[in-house]
Amino acid sequence: MKMVNYWLAKQEPSGSRGYNFETLKKNKKTVWDGVHNNLALKHMRNMKSGDLVLFYHTGDERQIVGIMEIISNPYPNPKEDNERFIVVDVMYKKSLNRPITLDELKKQKNFKNWELIYNSRLSVMPVPKDIWDAIIEISQKLD
Repeated sequence: MKMVNYWLAKQEPSGSRGYNFETLKKNKKTVWDGVHNNLALKHMRNMKSGDLVLFYHTGDERQIVGIMEIISNPYPNPKEDNERFIVVDVMYKKSLNRPITLDELKKQKNFKNWELIYNSRLSVMPVPKDIWDAIIEISQKLD
């Protein structure tokens, strides 16, 4: 059985450079690009086709809104002159039953050592399987 890794990727949902989950849902797939942070790029280099990603809206929303699947291995960004900057192709997988806010995530004691909680500016990060499962479970519960 193929090993799946879990990730979280952030995107500003509005503004001139914004891209939101509803747009991904409508378009079905896109190229995940624009990442320049060294640690985020390191994480992206470990992504592979078939991995699952939580789509996180940054800015005023600060919440996880859905799941996408990686459909390519990382490759150099064709829009950049530097091969260090990579992209992956992603496709819409599903919307969460309800968004989960950063404030809600911070209340989970078992999440305190997760990068999202202590390094909230990082745009791409791994999600440990136990945290992934807990997030999916939380999204099933209505307030």
